[in-house]
Amino acid sequence: MNGYKNTSEIAVLGAGCFWCTEAVFQNLKGVTSVLPGYTGGDLPNPTYEQVSSGSSGHVEVAKIEFDSAIISFRQLLEVFFAVHNPTTLNRQGNDIGEQYQSAIFYTSENQKQIALEVIKEVDSEKIYNSPIVTKVRPLEKFYVAENYHQNYYINNPGNPYCSVVINPKVQKLRAKFTHLLKENL
Repeated sequence: MNGYKNTSEIAVLGAGCFWCTEAVFQNLKGVTSVLPGYTGGDLPNPTYEQVSSGSSGHVEVAKIEFDSAIISFRQLLEVFFAVHNPTTLNRQGNDIGEQYQSAIFYTSENQKQIALEVIKEVDSEKIYNSPIVTKVRPLEKFYVAENYHQNYYINNPGNPYCSVVINPKVQKLRAKFTHLLKENL
């Protein structure tokens, strides 16, 4: 035994469009990778078109690999609840449908407990005028989204969706969570 403790964890979060979620969480120190994908439905190997139809049962999510010695799951959830609206059922802005729901897919009982605690705290702080509707579910299968979804914000800076929808979320992150940002930003 070399004494090395593995502090790598996975968080899977649905906060509306996975392009937004990916763009936000890529900025955080301790986050080693962010993959857009799908989870929550029964359809194996879903395509973007199937998920976008709203009938697959899958949610657009980001699978976030992070070093819990640098950033905690709780801190990821604090960012999560600050950069999307967790009070609208199956909707984020103009993105409407079950695939855009606010959801936390936990990978351990500890993550489940932390998620439930943070939801209760955010609700009790009355940050939002309506109650939180974020679903907390176990992660079963995760399907990586098609290649053209990977690093979408980075690869498509001139896209109007990036300018109008994603930029404000990234700016909010950078203003509110400067202590969690990667050094090279």
